[in-house]
This record gives sequence, C-alpha cells and structure tokens, in this order.
Amino acid sequence: MYSKKNLMIFLLVIINCETLFASNSINNLDEITVTANKIEENIKDVPQSITIIDAETIENKGIKTVSDVIDIIPNMYMNPENHGGAINFRGLNTSMFTNSNPIVIYVDGVPTSSRNAFEISMENIEKIEVLRGPQGTLYGKDAIGGVINIITKAPTNETNGSIGFEYGTNNYNRETFNINTPIIKDKLFLNLNSEISSDEGWITNNYNGNDKAAKENSYKLGSSLYFKATDNFSTKLVIKREKRKNYWGNYSVMQNVVSLDQFSKNSVKNANFDMPTIENNEIDTQSLNLKYETDNYLIEAITSHKDTDFKSTYDIDFTANTSLDGSFMTRNTNTETYTNEIRVSNKSENLRWIGGVYFDSEKIKEDPYSQTLYVSGVKAAYANATSTSDNNTSAIFTQMMIPLNSSFDLTLGARYQRVKKEIDMTVDGSSSFDFNADKTWDVFIPKGALSYKINDNLSTYLSVSKGYMAGGFNSFASSSNIENNRFEPQKSTNYEIGIKSIFDNLILNASIFRMNINDIHIYKQVLGSYYTDNADKAHSQGIEFDFTYLPTDTIEVNGALGFIDTKYDSYDAGDYNFSGNKIENTPSHTASLSISYYHPSGFYARGDIKNQGSLYFYDDRQKKFLKNKGYTTIDAKIGYKYSNFDIYAYAKNLTNEEYITYYQSSSIVSLATFADQRSIGVGLRYKF
Repeated sequence: MYSKKNLMIFLLVIINCETLFASNSINNLDEITVTANKIEENIKDVPQSITIIDAETIENKGIKTVSDVIDIIPNMYMNPENHGGAINFRGLNTSMFTNSNPIVIYVDGVPTSSRNAFEISMENIEKIEVLRGPQGTLYGKDAIGGVINIITKAPTNETNGSIGFEYGTNNYNRETFNINTPIIKDKLFLNLNSEISSDEGWITNNYNGNDKAAKENSYKLGSSLYFKATDNFSTKLVIKREKRKNYWGNYSVMQNVVSLDQFSKNSVKNANFDMPTIENNEIDTQSLNLKYETDNYLIEAITSHKDTDFKSTYDIDFTANTSLDGSFMTRNTNTETYTNEIRVSNKSENLRWIGGVYFDSEKIKEDPYSQTLYVSGVKAAYANATSTSDNNTSAIFTQMMIPLNSSFDLTLGARYQRVKKEIDMTVDGSSSFDFNADKTWDVFIPKGALSYKINDNLSTYLSVSKGYMAGGFNSFASSSNIENNRFEPQKSTNYEIGIKSIFDNLILNASIFRMNINDIHIYKQVLGSYYTDNADKAHSQGIEFDFTYLPTDTIEVNGALGFIDTKYDSYDAGDYNFSGNKIENTPSHTASLSISYYHPSGFYARGDIKNQGSLYFYDDRQKKFLKNKGYTTIDAKIGYKYSNFDIYAYAKNLTNEEYITYYQSSSIVSLATFADQRSIGVGLRYKF
C-alpha cells in the first residue's frame, strides 16, 4: 500500500507552497514538436506518453545529470551509486550482466544503453524527449522501458554560448563552457563544450586518519563540426570524452540486518574501511551523421564508436577491524561498441513512413574480475574470471503513420532483429576451468497504435507493443555448464490507453498501462558470487499523469504523478519461491511539483517538490524482500538575471530528508546507500 504519511506531507507542502519559482520557458504549448518517431511531429499527434524538457527548463531547474532528468518522470527511479547508474521504470530493472538499462539514451541518434555510460553532458542541449513505454520497433533491442532522446542545439551564423560556475557544500564546484560559432558562413560550424566538477562529499573514513571518503571528480569534453555541403546534403562529426572518478559512497554497513530501520544516516558520516573503494570510468565517443534531404524525403546515416573503460575496486566487507581485513574485489571492464544506422523517411502530410537498417558490434573484456579473500591476515581464497565477449546485432525496421479519416490515425511498426553473443572465459581459483559458449536470438518486435482526434485540443490513443531486452552470459561463470551461465532475453507485452489535451497555456496528459513480462532478468548471489538469471512471469500496471500550466506570463507550474502495482506471478528460485512478491526497486508511486516565478525586472524563484512512495529491496541473506519507506524532498532556487548574467543561490534536499536509495545483503555484509544530505550553493552564468 502507498505511504499515507508521505502522501499527506506532499499534499501539505503543495497547499502551503504559494509562489516559489519560475521558468518562462514555453511560449505556445500548442506548437511543441517532437522526434519520437524519428520524424518531426506535433506532440499531440504522437500516440504515446512523452515528457518534454526544453533548454530553459534544464538551465532554470539545474538539471546536470541523467539522474536529474529521471527525478521528474513518473514511475521512473534511478540509483546513480549502484555501480554506474541503475534504473527502474514501470517495474523493469537494470540487467546486471548485459549492463543494459531498460531505458536507452539517444544523443542526436547515437544510442547508449550501458549503465556504465550514462554520463551525459547537459551542455548545448536544445531539448530532451522522454518516451515512456517500449520503443524497440524504432530504437532497438534494449529499449524495453523507454528512451531518453536528447537533441543538441542547431548551429546558426551567430556566435553564441555560455560560461558557468557553481560552488557549494562539501567544497563542491562546477565549471561549464559552451560555444557555437560559424567558421564559414552558411557552411561550416563549430561547437565546443565542457563541464568540470568535483565534490569532497560528507563521509569521513576514520580508519586512515579522518580522510574524506566519498570524493568525486569528473569532466566532460565535447566538440562537433557541422558542414552544410549543399542545400540538400549535410554532415556532422562529434567527438566526446568523459571521465568520472568516485571514492567510496554514502554507505551504511551492518551485519545480520533484519529490517531497514536498523540503518541510520548518522552511521554513514563516519565510515570505517581498510581497503580502497574506487570507481573510475572513462568514455570516448565519436560519431558521424550524414543527412540528405529533399522536399519529399530524408535519408540519414549515423555511425558511432564508443569506448567505455570501467575500473573498480571494493572492500569486500565494506568495513575494517574484522577477520576479513585486506579482502577486496576488483572488476575492470572495457566495452567497445560500433553502431551503424541508415534510415529513410518521407515528408508527406498524409501517409508518413520511416524504414531502415541497423547494425552494432560490441566487444566486452573483463580483466580482472576477481575476489581476493583474507581470513585473519592469511590469504584464504582467490578467484578471477578473465573473459572476452563478442556481441553482434543486426536489424531491419519500419513504421507507418496512416490517416484513416479526419479523426483516426493508425500507427503500425515492426522490427526484425538478430542478436548473436559469444563468450570466451577462463576462471582461475580453487576451481579452475574454461567456459566458451555462443547463442543467437531472433526476435520480431511489433507495435500498433490507434489515435482519435476528438477536437483541435483533445485526442486519445490506444497502443499495443512488444518489449525486448537481450539475453546473455554471466561474466563470472560458476562452472563450465552453459545452461547454468546463460540467461534468456526478457520480453514484455504492453497495453496503454492515454489522453492528451493541449491548450494555449495548459498541457494535460494521462495514461493507463499494463505490462506482462516474461523471463525477467533478476540479480542473485550464490556462495558470494553474483549472477543474472530469469524469473518466469511478472506483471506491472499503473497510471501516469503530468501537466504544464502557465497561469500568467510570469508563472509556470509543472507536475507529474505515477502509481504502479507490480508482482512476480511466477518466480521459483529453486530453494525459494518468490511468487507473489512485488518487483524490487519499484516505487509504489512517484509525484513531483514545480512552481516557477519570473519577474520582468530579472528576479526569479522556483521550488521543486518530489515525493516517492515505498519500495522493496531484495535481501539475499534472509531470502526475502524488505520494505523501504517513502520520502519527500524539496529543492529551491532564487536568482537575478541582468543583461547576459544570471546570479543565483540554490538548496538541494532543503529539509535534510533521510532516506535509503539502495540496499543489498549477503552472508558477509548488509549495505544500505543513503541519499545526499542537504546542500546549498551559489552560481553565476554568463551568456554571449
């Protein structure tokens, strides 16, 4: 059941929130265009749930990460500290050993599904489209939950850009730079952007002399060159480099935990661990987009290369002064991916269609992926899995938008896809063996939607679609038995009914969905090792509601609400049967409210309220699901814009709410991750 206490807190905050903030960002809500179907359309004509975040909202709301985007999407939840970024949406979780999130990020047509590569710069962004529900027909094998589609700013003949600086609690600082400039008028354009940040965190490791334990530092560098060769033909080359290094985390560590209530935030502030815990992630991306456009057709070819180098070391029991001192885990993963997509679409006002082919090639190297165990200072056990995986995908896809009459439109789409995976592994330790396997999966992913235009401001739709997430092999095999180390693709059948209403100053969207899931990817532990496996059947159903309202020229109100019910219908783990339990990491509800105020003199203020319901974490030691209570947070920002300058102050988690974002437990240790405590800061931004 939903937490009545947290819902009441949320409602009381809304009632007492008079005029907190603003972003006069949308001038005419009736003219919003999206590229959800990889062609430009008015948002009210697209038969699916979509959230739009424009450039002004990104800036005014202080959206800096993918996690910030997810915070305002109904029924979506992310824990950025779970070995990269793990997402849950509508009951769909991250697949551990494909490293794939159920949400795929696209930046100007270049895909990212790996949780280790969700470090996306928010500089030079024109808008973000969050497409809710399965998008496999057009967006590929892992878009089982949805897509975050990011569109960067188009070049112009005017030089423009920005410089920004922020400083805040825990010696947090962030510097940004972005410039778009023409090199040859009407022909050649350059973009350069960067983001550099660091944070000392609020955790102290008492083991080694009160050292700051949870430090983070990162940089993101981007550049693009756009060449308009003719009126019809253009090309864009993008080169990016991103690096993030973080130490420890907001961990509370205990043994023999029975309830999450045993953890407290005070225990997080003073950590005590003897082995370094570090994650170091480096991402290099290059892409080339070729576009040929006529009055009737658009042809695009997008090629990309991404190299992700994720290196990590963890204290095996996350604490010190125990018999396991000196024990640690190490995992170094290098993923190199090439993608190619060619698509053709028409520009007819009537029957519209798009079709294309897609190929990708992915090589994953794990070296080392090891555990080293010391007992009372004596090396007792060592195991290391060195592996190379080759994964190849090929697909052909098409989608048509067919007007049946002046009121009804029919959308039909399909994708035929082949995924082949091979793994070559050597396991060294107390049990040494080689593991070699390969598997090919063929899948047909259809989609159908019927929309009905009630009038110029109101429309409704019904959609049925298939969702798909690829299967694979565990990166740490338990034996040479192929069946024991392979997991099958996760599949879903999705039904959604929605209604959209768009007026000059108001957008209202609502939807009801039902998802039947088969072969769910679940994460389990066996004798201290971690594996992905399949549970037979589950379902997810719920409602989503969001709105944008502009009551005056200076006030904007945004809100979103999602309720969800999930259940494992059939989940027999062998020695335990978890059928009937709720799907872990799925909040019972999410709710957000933002109010913005902008005065013509330049003064502005905004406030953002988020309420999240209870959810369940799986406890492997007890073989049960533990309930995590809900919470409410408030963020606020106040500033003044004068000429090209923006000076502001902000507060995150204003009430210093204490809540757990992640939990896992084994026979060795129980680990709870807490959200950051209250932070305040100031910033300056100059636009030119």
